[in-house]
Amino acid sequence: MSIPRDFYEFFGIERRLTLDTGALQKRFYELSRQWHPDRFSRKSAEEQLQALDATAILNDGYRTLRDPVKRAEYLLTEEGFPIGEQRSRDVPPELLEEVFELNMMLEELKQGDASARPQLENARENFVGLRMGIDSELMALFAKYDAAEPQSETAKQALHEIRSVLNRRRYIENLIRDVDKALDAGAADAEPVEERL
Repeated sequence: MSIPRDFYEFFGIERRLTLDTGALQKRFYELSRQWHPDRFSRKSAEEQLQALDATAILNDGYRTLRDPVKRAEYLLTEEGFPIGEQRSRDVPPELLEEVFELNMMLEELKQGDASARPQLENARENFVGLRMGIDSELMALFAKYDAAEPQSETAKQALHEIRSVLNRRRYIENLIRDVDKALDAGAADAEPVEERL
């Protein structure tokens, strides 16, 4: 018996971006019991290997499908819309000035100017707010994709939009990480973020 490599097929669930995570977890436990390597300890070496392979797919699939961002990235890749490197055209134009100001604040903090800390904390709050807005936008796009006929132009357009929004989200996530790193380390090793542009 061949084990499906596609996570949706392996879990036996519909190829959607909006999932019931409770049902997904239940299915994960069912498949965990079915494929647990201990159940195959007295089987042939080939069946034991198959159980190990299935368990690896199960764990990778569950980690991917339970997280909305990882799920979207996975589906995009499977549908021929790979998530590439960060592209500056996906960065909201209003962030360009903020990134410049952020670099200045990081440098000030790095040079021992503690007055930059509250500004960095405010910048972080702003970036978290932007990420929340992007997440709401993603949920709407997930619904658009799920409502479309598979392989239709509407589905493809939704995937294209999702990819662009995910690139923006990744950029915001990197900014948050950089601010957190600077705040946690006192900016001793904070790196400028302008190289991403």
